[in-house]
Amino acid sequence: MTQRFACSPRETAAMNTAELRAHFLIENLFVAGELTLTYTHYDRMIVGGAVPTGAPLALPCPENLKATHFLERRELGVLNVGGAGRVRVGEETFELGSQDCLYVGMGAGEVQFESAEAAQPARFYLLSAPAHHAHPTRRLTQAEATPVEMGKQDTANARTIYKYIYAEGIQSCQLVMGLTTLKPGSVWNTMPSHVHDRRMEAYLYFDLAPGQRVLHLMGEPQETRPLWVSEGQAILSPPWSIHTGCGTGSYSFIWGMAGENREYTDMDAVPLDTLR
Repeated sequence: MTQRFACSPRETAAMNTAELRAHFLIENLFVAGELTLTYTHYDRMIVGGAVPTGAPLALPCPENLKATHFLERRELGVLNVGGAGRVRVGEETFELGSQDCLYVGMGAGEVQFESAEAAQPARFYLLSAPAHHAHPTRRLTQAEATPVEMGKQDTANARTIYKYIYAEGIQSCQLVMGLTTLKPGSVWNTMPSHVHDRRMEAYLYFDLAPGQRVLHLMGEPQETRPLWVSEGQAILSPPWSIHTGCGTGSYSFIWGMAGENREYTDMDAVPLDTLR
């Protein structure tokens, strides 16, 4: 498990492109036949990816967690963005199709990831946060998640939002998780932009057509910085940073948060005329 340390707005404003990418972009999240983990000191979130192509991949317990197993003091959100797969939690097995979600509560036991077909492997996106209470493990398919339509076609941000783990959905200690799909012809996500000092956020961009990219914008509203993001790459967004982006075509992204509360609407809007 690699580590990313927290950066202040002042030092971030002075970073060049290579430094921004090293601190905030996770480039190699999905590796065939492997499970990868990145520990960020923003709200102690762990971001991971698992792509089982043969034998099942077990969720390890890295030494620096100082725990007997990964979920001893943590909760886990899993969202599949690949082929059909399954997640084994202790003695239970949960089938996850594309864009289905699984919440795994603190103390649930050992976790393993499998693909239904090695030729079309699942791609499990993992988010984990510290937990203080054992909530039940629960699956929610995309068909069961109530879609919310937002944005408009004439502002190029028409999108469908699917909320899975949040105050009115799957219960958790502090983890919030869902996904957004842009309509054809729309390219802007999370616009108008916002910040929320009470929690950090991680973005996974996926469903990009070959050769397409997303221009992710971060930084303080008056001191923004750009990052070009490819298919299957993730961004770590500090609590003090805006998080918005524009693609060269339509795409989807998973948003996940940890911090003070689990209200999806807890955000502070940033007026467009104040962005710099």
